[in-house]
Amino acid sequence: MRTLALIMAGGQGTRLYPLTRDRAKPAVPFGGKYRIVDFVLSNLVNSQIYSIYVLVQWRSQSLIEHLKDGWQFGRILHDHFIVPVPAQMRLGESWYQGTADAIFQNLNLIDDFKPDLVAVFGADHIYRMDIAQMIEFHMERKSSVTVATLPVMLEESDQFGILEVDSGLRVFGFDEKPKVTKAMPGAPGKCLASMGNYLFDPQVLRAALIEDSQARESHHDFGRDLIPALIDRVPVYAYNFLTNRIRGDSEENLSYWRDVGTIDAYYEANMDLRDARPHLNLYNSSWPLRTAYYNQPAAKFVFNEDSRRGQALHSVISEGCIISGGSIRNSVLGRSVFVHSYSEIDDSVIMDYCDIGRGARVRRAIIDKNVHIADGDVIGYDLERDRQRFTVTDTGIVVIPKSPKRDGVFL
Repeated sequence: MRTLALIMAGGQGTRLYPLTRDRAKPAVPFGGKYRIVDFVLSNLVNSQIYSIYVLVQWRSQSLIEHLKDGWQFGRILHDHFIVPVPAQMRLGESWYQGTADAIFQNLNLIDDFKPDLVAVFGADHIYRMDIAQMIEFHMERKSSVTVATLPVMLEESDQFGILEVDSGLRVFGFDEKPKVTKAMPGAPGKCLASMGNYLFDPQVLRAALIEDSQARESHHDFGRDLIPALIDRVPVYAYNFLTNRIRGDSEENLSYWRDVGTIDAYYEANMDLRDARPHLNLYNSSWPLRTAYYNQPAAKFVFNEDSRRGQALHSVISEGCIISGGSIRNSVLGRSVFVHSYSEIDDSVIMDYCDIGRGARVRRAIIDKNVHIADGDVIGYDLERDRQRFTVTDTGIVVIPKSPKRDGVFL
């Protein structure tokens, strides 16, 4: 099966601001050393899908550099590639007008590659998935379009694109964020939500994209327009993500999927990594999460005799970190974070190259790259004061945007 993957990585990610102030949402760091886009790329590569175009658009420089540093195949095999594709305005002077329009503007990639199957996947979710199993389902059903889905509670239907299916999972309805919907067969109280991942017969996709491009009232979106228009014409099926199995993962890890589209969701997904038996297991060597490699030393913990600190409890600490007499609890630290004596970090996400000053206290915060927290500063304890300086969510998470780094000096 000759499969071409097209990764949708061009969204603005406005709900993740200020983390997306300088970068696209898929390029936002996650879990200490990774980027959000690493999840979909790892799923594809681990599923032996090696022909991948990444469609980028907004603030794409950081994402393009990450792909260059961590996702370049050797040039031995012609069909093994991961290539970023900027918006080229081949068909006019407009940016992508929607997910379907993004693929339509790059139809030449499909025409030139001549695949047997096209996989259109999003780049901004945290999950593990063996896509080969979805492809097998697609082929067994002789499907023209297959939508990856996840059962959610009926009261959550207004947050997702919801599919109505029969007992064989053939789709007969697709409604974007309905307030009221029917339960899926065999699961009272639940409905099937689209994960934004699709498999297409190339000819069906091509014809549908051309038709959609000519529709005046279309949003040019897969979930709102293109797939609903195909339901009565060709076989469209829903693949249930809960049936997917990953080698090496326990049952409790198999259903993990998070849309990290908001600051609170992003924060909670990072916090999920801390437990002894985490909901998302990053230590499964049978299904590795790949990323860019950086030549940095191991993390170091320096015990301070006076403060009796220099420790991290229930936390994820990345390479290059130095915990010099500070105390870390329930947190996730990126690469080369320096934590000075007497400082305290609790329930926080600290990204690469941050410098936490002596005696500083940080609680329930997300601190982006290269930020220097001054000696004795306090973050997350006086939210009114924090709101005057930073972004604070309704749930009290303080977000500090990244700072530039010049000549090794934190600014």
